Amino acid sequence: MLRMNWRFVFLFAGLVLVQVLILNNMMLGGYANPQLYILFVLILPVNVPGWLLLASSFVLGLILDAFSDSMAIHAAATVFMAFCRPAMIRFVTGNTVMQGQEVPSFSVFGGFSLILYALALILLHHAVLFFLEIFHFAEFVQTLSRIVISAGLTLVFTIIGFALLERSFSN
Repeated sequence: MLRMNWRFVFLFAGLVLVQVLILNNMMLGGYANPQLYILFVLILPVNVPGWLLLASSFVLGLILDAFSDSMAIHAAATVFMAFCRPAMIRFVTGNTVMQGQEVPSFSVFGGFSLILYALALILLHHAVLFFLEIFHFAEFVQTLSRIVISAGLTLVFTIIGFALLERSFSN
């Protein structure tokens, strides 16, 4: 158990570094920016205590805000995503209660359910993030297209991340 906790600490630090040093400087067409750091929230064990899920999400978002100078929009979006996560897990697993410290993965959820889980939470995160960033609905269509394009790009990076981390975080 302790070994798995250290894996999450290293994953947290690694995702923050990749996001801050590489992905925040990568803007595709001046429009889309992958937000891979949210993989940390997606890959936490299913039965992680709610307070730990929300606290770690807040700290993760706040760190990104500090490096992005974005006035807590990452923190708000990440905490909202973490808040919705338990309901999404129940939805994609068919209301079955999972035992132990199972980490969402292709082998635990299945391919379609994992992609649905990730896509729904990524879309929620991006909607909050981009609408807080623009803070008005005057450019609704442009913001909506930015959400969809960035979410698609983030989903691709996230699925690759799930695949690469499958063996490292399996019980």
